[in-house]
Amino acid sequence: MGFIQGRTSKQTSRVKTLLRLALSRLAAARRPRLARKSISRSDVGQLLALGHIDRALHRAEQLIEEDNMLEAFNIIELHCNRLIDECGDDIREAAAGIMFAARRCGDLPELTFARTILTTKFGGEFAEMAKEGAGVVDPMLVWKLTGNKGDMELKKKVVKEVAAENNVLVDFSELQEVEHGGSGNVPHHHKVSHEGIYQTDMDGSSEPSHDEDPCDTSNSDGASNGHPKQENTRTSVRTRR
Repeated sequence: MGFIQGRTSKQTSRVKTLLRLALSRLAAARRPRLARKSISRSDVGQLLALGHIDRALHRAEQLIEEDNMLEAFNIIELHCNRLIDECGDDIREAAAGIMFAARRCGDLPELTFARTILTTKFGGEFAEMAKEGAGVVDPMLVWKLTGNKGDMELKKKVVKEVAAENNVLVDFSELQEVEHGGSGNVPHHHKVSHEGIYQTDMDGSSEPSHDEDPCDTSNSDGASNGHPKQENTRTSVRTRR
């Protein structure tokens, strides 16, 4: 009767068939994720080379997401093989892992059907704990499928790794200054230096004189063209990298 004790061999055969189909689909599911991981990693390297640290950190989220799913695939593959080969002591952990991954891994729809059969074997309480990532579910699988890809420390770690690969020096101190200064929503390389804002020519005034009529439409030579007088001022904005 196999590991589905108390159930017919037909059910055992059914769940194993589903798991084999999932293993076959894994190869196809990996390809696009490997491509996106490679592109994301390249993007992070290029952004670092251009000095856009904040954008590199944001792009690192995609890299983390793809890497996590690929590692989750490896764990799922191991669990599928354990159930197919009926590795005694690891059956419960493997079954719990499949149940947990079923609702979080849309690339492998066979796992959803396999979960239904496994629930009949291990019971509703076991299945409920597995669904929440508790009990004997592999903690690494839980982390890879539910971890916070936006965690700043994790993103910095990934960015540092990519920087080392590309021989780029990374300094997060300026980024931290922006965050601590209350301007976390403004990318640090777009932060404006107030000292350089609205520098006007020495021969021009940014404000009209109190002696001038604001409604006066004549030019300085007394000629009127029907349009308000325009002043030519130059504005400079300095950005800080």
